[in-house]
Amino acid sequence: MHPSDPAPRSMPTADFVDVGGAMIATRVLEPAGSSAGDVVLCHGTPWSSQVWRTVAATLSRGYRVFLWDMPGYGASAKTPGIPLDLRTQGRRLAELIAAWGLDRPHVVAHDVGGAVALGAHLREGVDFTDLFLWDIVTLDPWGSPFFRLVATHAEVFAQLPPALHAALVREYISGAVAHGLPEATIAELARPWLDPDGHRLDPDGHWLDPDGQSAFYRQIAALDPEDTRPLADRLETVRCPVRIGWGVEDPWIPLEQAYELQRRIPGTPRVVELAGVSHLAPVERPEEVSAALLAWFAESQQS
Repeated sequence: MHPSDPAPRSMPTADFVDVGGAMIATRVLEPAGSSAGDVVLCHGTPWSSQVWRTVAATLSRGYRVFLWDMPGYGASAKTPGIPLDLRTQGRRLAELIAAWGLDRPHVVAHDVGGAVALGAHLREGVDFTDLFLWDIVTLDPWGSPFFRLVATHAEVFAQLPPALHAALVREYISGAVAHGLPEATIAELARPWLDPDGHRLDPDGHWLDPDGQSAFYRQIAALDPEDTRPLADRLETVRCPVRIGWGVEDPWIPLEQAYELQRRIPGTPRVVELAGVSHLAPVERPEEVSAALLAWFAESQQS
């Protein structure tokens, strides 16, 4: 899909699972026939499982596909007081995989979802059949100057006028993609972070979240490189086959980090470079991402 194409179709209605007192929005897509295996998709910040919807639909033709919105994101609980740090999110993923009854799923992770998946694997002991990492946040340095500014002053940013906040969120999302995104896609990705301003629905008839604005800044404030450094130090202990995918034009996390991951992870994982792609490969080029994943799953099953 080219960035000028219309937004892909909506995903199924979420089912909610209570994990450690946090209600997690989950979705499961199943093939019409038999399944070749189970796939868990993990999103990053400031995204939700919506970034995977086109890829998930493609994968679900042959696999059971499991999606979740981390607490603090998407349709999951965003109420103040819920821990949103990466260590806790990794523990939640481990518990959710157990709640789903999955044994060694294929795991695919994007952005900070990579740190969450690695946390479930390295800290919580969850075994994966394989792991595909797309433009992940794990190695130092990460976090733009704006990101660090918000993390330091989250309570101040949470008090911005709603219209200014909405413009900031849209601009921040747009900054992930060098060549821009369609307005409909930006609106879809921004929607969980927008407050209703006295209304329950936006002009397109979508529900808005009364905690969205403050939640946007809380999740940024909760993200800390201190939670990823121990994972980076343990990359040589990864126990499953790994492949790495990266947008060559990623403005947030440079391509060099893909090859540093390659050097640290056992087996010298292959790096799949997507030319002309920025940070949001599953949204920018879902067909290429899907093809790379299906080839990887098939290769992993044959080994």
